[in-house]
This record gives sequence, C-alpha cells and structure tokens, in this order.
Amino acid sequence: MDISIAENGPDKAACTKLRREVFVEEQGVSEADEIDGLDGVCTHVLATSGDRPVGAARFRVVGDAVKIQRVCVSKDFRGRGAGAAIIEFIVEHARNNRLAAFARLGAQTHALDFYRKLGFEAYGDEYLDAGIPHRDMQLKL
Repeated sequence: MDISIAENGPDKAACTKLRREVFVEEQGVSEADEIDGLDGVCTHVLATSGDRPVGAARFRVVGDAVKIQRVCVSKDFRGRGAGAAIIEFIVEHARNNRLAAFARLGAQTHALDFYRKLGFEAYGDEYLDAGIPHRDMQLKL
C-alpha cells in the first residue's frame, strides 16, 4: 500500500469518490454535510493498493492543530491497516513540517478505540455530526 499527498486532479477525484462511497452511500450522510466547501483549503491524502484507491483523508491547520477530517477506507479493504497508515502518514507529515502542536479530529464514537491505539486522547462531550455520534480527540505532536 502506498500513501501520498493527492496533488493532482485524478488523485483528488479518487479521494472524493471514496468519501462519497463511505459517507454518503454507506453511512447515509447527506450530500450537503459531506460537501462542506472546505476541500479547497485542505491537503488531501490518498492510499492506494496497486493502482486502486483504497483510502483517503484530508487535513488543514486550524490554530495550534492539524485538523484531520474525512478519514475513510473502502469497505472491502478495511481491517488491513489502511486507516492507521493514513493517520500515521498525516501525523508524521505534520511533525516533519512542524505544522502545529497537536493533531485533532472528530472521531465517530465506534472508532474511539482505533484512534486511542494510535495515541489520540478523547476530550469533551459526545456530539452529533451529520447525525452520527462523535467525540473530539487529540494527539500532541
């Protein structure tokens, strides 16, 4: 599996397609909630297996943190470490480039343990985002 910054149109389109499959088609997130107008100010990450896109995420610097968002892995590729590899890639990129003091994300509550294993700690109360329960998490960079 390869993970890289999605710098060209086809790679960014692959990220968008994966997000649509996971969030809109699988999880029932509305198109309006998924397309939030922030893609243009985010850096996108694409995971591929061979030539096939299998995972994606985006991030941007907000204050003292790199905000990680829209982490997704295609249904038939889950459980193979793609999600963890994407998060580790972003964290390492943020550290190497000294982008911020923290990495933060809003985790769906079913994924809290996944992010805890990667070093993130939950804080604050549970809230709904696109109708799905979430908690905020952070990792000191």
